[in-house]
Amino acid sequence: MRLSELDLNLLPYLDAVLQMASVTRAAERVGLSAPAMSHALARLREMLDDELLVRSGRSMVLTERAEALRPRVRALIEEIRSTIGPTGPLDLEHLERLFQVRATDYVIDLMLPTIEELIGERAPRMTLQFLPNRSDDAEALHNAQFDLGVGVYGDLPATLRIRKLVDDGFVCVVRRGHPLVGKPLTLERYVACDHVQVAPRGRAGGRLDDHLFALGYKRHIARAVPYFRSALEMTAKSDYLLTVSARLAYRYATELDLVIFELPFEMTGFTLSMLWHARHQSDPAHAWLRGLFASAASSLEALESLSLER
Repeated sequence: MRLSELDLNLLPYLDAVLQMASVTRAAERVGLSAPAMSHALARLREMLDDELLVRSGRSMVLTERAEALRPRVRALIEEIRSTIGPTGPLDLEHLERLFQVRATDYVIDLMLPTIEELIGERAPRMTLQFLPNRSDDAEALHNAQFDLGVGVYGDLPATLRIRKLVDDGFVCVVRRGHPLVGKPLTLERYVACDHVQVAPRGRAGGRLDDHLFALGYKRHIARAVPYFRSALEMTAKSDYLLTVSARLAYRYATELDLVIFELPFEMTGFTLSMLWHARHQSDPAHAWLRGLFASAASSLEALESLSLER
C-alpha cells in the first residue's frame, strides 16, 4: 500500500478497534454509531488487506497482524497528540479523552475518593479507567498501552518519567477478638499464626517471606487473595493475621474493627510512585491527570487517632 492511499482519518478508528477488540465498544470509545464503525472497519480491512477482527466462538479476537499493530498504532496516536495537540489553556469541560491508569486496589482505595473530589463536575466527558498493574508495565507504557502507572518501580528506561508520591510501611492487623490482642506481638507469635497474603499476580511468597527466611523463620500462608480489601475483610472475620500497608490498615481499622500491631522485626517500607512516558511530559491534559494523583498523595495522612497495640 502506498502512503498516498492511506486515509489518516481512519487512524483513531483503527486504534479503537485494536484496543477494544469489539465493534460496539470501539464505536462507543470514539463516539460513532455501530453501523458507522462497521463501515470504517470495512474500509480498514480493505486498506490493510487484513480482517483485523475475526470471530472465535462467541467472541471476537484480533488477527495476528492486528495484535502486532496494536501497540504501534497506539504509540503513533500518542505521538501525534503530543506533537500537534492543543497548546493553549486546558478546557476540562470539553475534554473528551480516555485515561487508562494501571494501579493496584491499594492505590484505588487510598486515592480515588480524593481524586473524585478533585475532579468533581469539571471534566464531565473524560473517562478514567483503572487497570491492574502487571510485570510488563514499563514495556507497555513505552508501547502506549496505557497512560499512567502508579505503583512500586525499580530500574526504568530513560524514556520513562517517574515521580514519588508517598512513602509507606508495613504493620500487622487482626480482628479485635483475636487471641493476640492484649499480648505483645513477638516474632515467635507472629510466625505461629495463620496468615493471609495479598498476591495480586497469583504468586505466594515475596519480599516479606524472603526476609523471614533470612532471620531463620517461616510463616504459614493459609490464604492468598488478589485484593487488599478482600484480605482485610477476611482478617476481620477470622483468626488470620494480615501484614499490610500501614496507610491501608489505618484506612480500614475503624470500619472493620481491626487491631493494628507493629511488625515484631525490622523491615524497610516502600515508595509509591507514578510513571509515564516522556511523550506525555508536555501534554496539558496528562499533566492535569498527574496533578490529580500528586494532590491525592499529598492529602494522605496517618490517622493519629488510632494507637498501635504493643
